Amino acid sequence: MDIFYTNEKNLDNISDMCIAAHQDDIEIMAYGPISECYDNKNRAFVGVVVTDGAGSPRTGEYADFTNEQMMEVRIMEQQKAAEIGRYRAAIQLGFPSSAVKDGKNNEPVDEIYELLMKVQPENLYTHNIADKHETHVAVALRTIAAVKKMPKELRPKRFVALEVWRALDWLPDSDKICLDTTKYPEVARELLTVHRSQVVGGKRYDNAAIGRRFANATFFASHDTDDCNSMNFGLDLMPMVDGDIEPLAYINGYIDKFKTEVSSTIERLV
Repeated sequence: MDIFYTNEKNLDNISDMCIAAHQDDIEIMAYGPISECYDNKNRAFVGVVVTDGAGSPRTGEYADFTNEQMMEVRIMEQQKAAEIGRYRAAIQLGFPSSAVKDGKNNEPVDEIYELLMKVQPENLYTHNIADKHETHVAVALRTIAAVKKMPKELRPKRFVALEVWRALDWLPDSDKICLDTTKYPEVARELLTVHRSQVVGGKRYDNAAIGRRFANATFFASHDTDDCNSMNFGLDLMPMVDGDIEPLAYINGYIDKFKTEVSSTIERLV
């Protein structure tokens, strides 16, 4: 395990941790907790990147970069993001995506478990298990498995799945966790644009992520005025962990609720 950036001597008293697949995923999906910790002496944020960044697409000035060069660039970008966002630490585990996606490889689960036991965050965030990016789903599954290994009394009090490559606006409103992302808009954008290798080649993740947050806030409640103007949606994973429910059964339960909600609306109106 390599800690590439830390502005404190230890990882004690961490309130919030996000475990993500790639460099920039944290800044896309977890700006809510980042902003809550940003200027709060009673909270501290840690970002964890599980994969090495070697397989990322590259165009323009990065088109001829080798995997090794790309890894170095992305590590440095994540370090800069941690500095901008005032993270207590940015931890990069450096697994190849193939290793994380291999369900028979226990090493990622074991390393995430060891990290969780060391830090014991109060609030834990990871990817949405209905995400369409396989590595994102794999990281979420390995994180869920690691949390299940923890003694119940040491588990996070809050465990939330967040949105990157598939939004969570389809969840029934009663099941959405709403994370306010309104604070420090200049920090929100800088955290995304610092990942220059990802945005200069035509994939404007900065505009897309911020635009989604605005859209979530506006389209959340059709008959009410907005409580905030920027938010991310999350899904509560604690019932799955505490109830020892398998991830597929858990997410299918929400998909079935979505199907029922849509079907009942159509049936009332035809």
